[in-house]
Amino acid sequence: MTQRSSTSSAAPATPWQMTFSCTRAVAERFELEAEPLFIDWPSPPAILASEPDESQPDAWQLDIIFETKPTRATIDAIAALMPEGAATPYTLAQLPDTDWVTQSQAGLEPMTAGPFHVRHDSAENPRADRIDFLIPASRAFGTGQHETTRGCLLALADLKARGMRYGNIADIGTGTGLLAFAANRLWPRAHVLASDIDPVAVDVSAENADLNGVPLGAGAGALRLVAAPGVEHPLIQGLAPYDLLIANILAGPLIELAPSLSAQVAEGGTLMLAGLLGSQAGRVQAAYRAQGMVLIWRFDHGDWPTLVLRKRHRFGWRRPTRWRTGDHGAAPGFGSW
Repeated sequence: MTQRSSTSSAAPATPWQMTFSCTRAVAERFELEAEPLFIDWPSPPAILASEPDESQPDAWQLDIIFETKPTRATIDAIAALMPEGAATPYTLAQLPDTDWVTQSQAGLEPMTAGPFHVRHDSAENPRADRIDFLIPASRAFGTGQHETTRGCLLALADLKARGMRYGNIADIGTGTGLLAFAANRLWPRAHVLASDIDPVAVDVSAENADLNGVPLGAGAGALRLVAAPGVEHPLIQGLAPYDLLIANILAGPLIELAPSLSAQVAEGGTLMLAGLLGSQAGRVQAAYRAQGMVLIWRFDHGDWPTLVLRKRHRFGWRRPTRWRTGDHGAAPGFGSW
C-alpha cells in the first residue's frame, strides 16, 4: 500500500510510466532480468512489451508503470538493464490514475503451445480441441505469454508423447500456477506441488486453480500450494524425491539453487529448467552436471531454451529411490511411488 501524508491536503499518488524503444529480444530479456530488481517491492511495477506498428516487427516499445514517481536510483537501475545502459533514451510521464496492472495485460493474445491453449479473457470461448486454461491478468504477475513458459508447455507435452510417466511432481517458482496445472492435466493421477517465493503468487495460483477446475489438496490428482524461497519448506523436502521437478526462473537463481533443486529429484528422475537465455545455458548446464544431472533434451524457442535433464543413478539403474518400512532383502522396485 502506498504511504500518504496524514494531512488532509495531501494529494493521492498517481502512476508514472517509463518508456523505452527497443527490439523484441531486448524487451523479452528485460522482463526476465528485471525480476530480481523488483522482487522485494510490495507493489512491483507493471511491465508491458508491445509492438506498436506491425509493419515494423523489430520496433518494440517497453513500458514500466509505477504506482508513484520512481526515484533517480530506480531509473538508473532500470536503464542499466538496457543494452546502452545509462545512455539509453527514455521518456518519463505521469499518467491518469487507473488500474494499469490489469489494463497493461488486458489485450494479450491467447497462446497455443502443443496440446495447450492459454487464454486471458473469460469472454473468449475455450478451445474444445485443446487443454484449455484461463489465466487472467492479475496483480502484476505474468500470464504465461513469455517464450519460457511456452517452451515448458511444449517440453511437458513432448515428455508425455515419449511415454514418460510421473507420479510425484513439483513446480518451483510457479508464478500463476500454469505449469503445475499443465502437469496435472497430463498426469492426472500424480501428486503435484507448486511453490513460489511470494505469498501473493501462491494466492494468485489458488485463484487460477479454482478458475480452471484444478483441485487443491493432498491426494493423487490434487495440487498443493506453498510459499517458500527455493525448496526451503518442510513440505517440499518432506514430499521429495520428485520424479519430475520444474523450475522456470532466472539463470542466476537456477545456478545458485543447483545443489538444493537436484537433491529433491529422484535418481532417474527428470528436471526441467527454463527462464534462461541461450547464452546462459552452458553455465546452467555445468552447474547441474556437477550435481549428477545429465542433459537429455534441449528445446529452443527464440533466445529462450528449455533444458530437460535426468538424474544419474549412483549405483546403477536398478538402485531403488526409496525403501518401504518392513521391506527386506530384494528391492521392492524403483522410481517414485
